[in-house]
Amino acid sequence: MEQHILQQSLYLDIGLNIAQINTIFGHSSDIVTGELCLDAEANYKIGYVYLEQLVNNSAFQDVTNALLSGSAQLIETINTGFYHPPDLIKNTIHACGKVQTIEDFHGLCQNMLTGETVILIDGYAIALSVNTAGGDMRSVEEPSTQSVVRGPRDGFTESIGTNISLIRKRIKSPNLWLETMAIGRVTQTTVSIMYINGIVNDKIVEEIHRRLARIDIDGILESGNIEELIQDETFTPFPTLYNTERPDVIASGLLEGRVAILVDGTPFVLEAPALFTQFFQSAEDYYQRAEFATLIRILRYICFFISLMAPSFYIAMTTFHQELVPSSLLFNLAAQREGIPFPAFVEALLMEVTFEILREAGVRLPKTVGQAVSIVGALVIGQGAVNAGLVSPAMVIVVAITAISNFVIPSFSMGIPIRIIRFILMIFAATFGLFGVTVGLIGMVQHLCSLRSFGVPYMSPMAPFILDDQKDTILRFPQWALFARPRFISQKNNIRENNAPTTKPKWK
Repeated sequence: MEQHILQQSLYLDIGLNIAQINTIFGHSSDIVTGELCLDAEANYKIGYVYLEQLVNNSAFQDVTNALLSGSAQLIETINTGFYHPPDLIKNTIHACGKVQTIEDFHGLCQNMLTGETVILIDGYAIALSVNTAGGDMRSVEEPSTQSVVRGPRDGFTESIGTNISLIRKRIKSPNLWLETMAIGRVTQTTVSIMYINGIVNDKIVEEIHRRLARIDIDGILESGNIEELIQDETFTPFPTLYNTERPDVIASGLLEGRVAILVDGTPFVLEAPALFTQFFQSAEDYYQRAEFATLIRILRYICFFISLMAPSFYIAMTTFHQELVPSSLLFNLAAQREGIPFPAFVEALLMEVTFEILREAGVRLPKTVGQAVSIVGALVIGQGAVNAGLVSPAMVIVVAITAISNFVIPSFSMGIPIRIIRFILMIFAATFGLFGVTVGLIGMVQHLCSLRSFGVPYMSPMAPFILDDQKDTILRFPQWALFARPRFISQKNNIRENNAPTTKPKWK
């Protein structure tokens, strides 16, 4: 549609306005138009127009009922000549929802596309839009990617309004500020940022505003599009923004001084800044006892290293450093590898690629058969490969424990870089042995220490090391000890408890 047409002012005649709207939308079949006569002589006419699939029918009915039921009093007031008819109609339908005044076709179309009903007034180049947004949407359900044993069961949906309400139900404070903008020249996707004024670092909010404002793209369809466009470092396998389906996780992040980025049409909400240690924490850690949460966190870090290094460590030990393997175990491994035509690296690569294929197939297949195919496929292929003499039983065990350990990581976005770097370390191990694995790990750590998330060091509070913030990294101290917010996240109002740390329980 030509831009000059959208910038045109509305016409005085309802018919001309409706005809222009139909032209702009290409006479789409989901546009609903109509007229209401407020008096028997049809001297006062009101038109309405909306997109059928975006409007809640009961809300639209409330608007028409309000206009018709108050038509007699409305006409009587208009005939006095002391009041402006658009203002009177605006006051009449004000109780039905938020009402805005529109003067051009661009604003009219934008309001229609957000699910609002536009009221056209005959004889006036002004339209009113009332919020009647609705349509089909998914109800609030339990998150599928971050399930917990103990904790809330509600998760975000594709409706940004529902997501905002889920957060506000948890943080009932006027300091929880919300800013909304439209991104995407064609899609005009609603993007909102939420933060708690007085806790958040103002520089982080300004930086997020700056990065969102510079986005100039046709469409935003998911929060992943926003993540790629505003992240600090493009060429890194590690995520520098955190995403979650859980409202309680976002509420907890807001209380720490983080900023939430909500995108309409997706249940995944972004959180910035994100730290490396954050991806190993689960919402359930704060609902269980501190001792158990600490044990589980340590287990996650152990599984991180197993998933990252187990195949490469096996390759290095069996290829270059047999003297480090106990004799009895070495003899068993040698007996198993007797007749295997491939070196350990090719053997591990074959099994790892096969498992990645099974993993992706299990995701893409229908839910009713996906899990069964993945399990049966892994058992059949693994056993068949051993019987055929292509791989050794020890290698099957190593690949299996590696895959299982990868699933222990709470965040799926952190599991992806582990899978990528695992193959790199396997190449280093096959080339240089444990020396190559060590060099690869040093390079990974250097890369991690160079990353930042909206100006915050990615590896904090471990690098740079902050002693006070170690209470909620690898270890999880009791709630009474977590009285301070992370130092690099929140630069003001750092104390959570007014009387901390004197809230420590006293034992007799």
